[in-house]
Amino acid sequence: MLPVVDKPLIQYAVEEALAAGATRLVFITGASKRAIEDHFDTDAELEKMLDSQGKSELADTLRSVLPANATCIYIRQPAPLGLGHAVLCARPAVGYEPFFVHLADDLIHAETPCLKQMADVHAQNDWNSVLGVEEVDPAETDKYGIVDTQGSRETVAAIRAIVEKPKPSAAPSNLAVVGRYVLTPAIFDHLEQIGAGAGGEIQLTDGIARLMQDESIYAYRFNGKRYDCGSKLGYLQATVEYALRHDKLGEPFRKYLKEFIC
Repeated sequence: MLPVVDKPLIQYAVEEALAAGATRLVFITGASKRAIEDHFDTDAELEKMLDSQGKSELADTLRSVLPANATCIYIRQPAPLGLGHAVLCARPAVGYEPFFVHLADDLIHAETPCLKQMADVHAQNDWNSVLGVEEVDPAETDKYGIVDTQGSRETVAAIRAIVEKPKPSAAPSNLAVVGRYVLTPAIFDHLEQIGAGAGGEIQLTDGIARLMQDESIYAYRFNGKRYDCGSKLGYLQATVEYALRHDKLGEPFRKYLKEFIC
């Protein structure tokens, strides 16, 4: 729910998913995440009151939070047992269809939304799973799932191996998975079978490694700029750069920054 300029990160995530064709939105939440449900709830009385007060622009903003054709499903994760466990919690809502996994902390600015790019790659590669990747500082491989691919410089490449947070000395590359996935439903069976991994959690990376034994999985170097909003610096960078791109705030904010720096 951290805001970047005028929207929380979860709103950017939903808008990206909708732009990629998703209409069923599944939120895996914890005990303290009621604010997410409240954010996407409708309040017809508040909208009507704002309209009556001449605040139509604000009322329209509330209405645009979620389009009428989108459905929200909220599933409570009983304990923080890892990303793989969170994905597994979504199985009853997902069923037997391919699905997106989107980590909202990784905000990606792109002309074509990142998940839309990945949906296209998924369709062009026999409907196999696709992981969004980018190169990271080799000294920081222990913060990410790292992949080894066939054709290391290709935009789309088959994955040969995936390792969860390897030390730099043991990493097969510096190509990191960064919070965007298109997965086939076969992943659920593997997540059920692997049990707890690193840190006592069910790791999505371990499930993907098992899935690779049955299906091809592709790494996609997406077009766009990622902001790691789980870090203080990344969050500040996103706030500044999104503010500079804002259609109403961009120019006055740019003027302010120039005056402040000078």
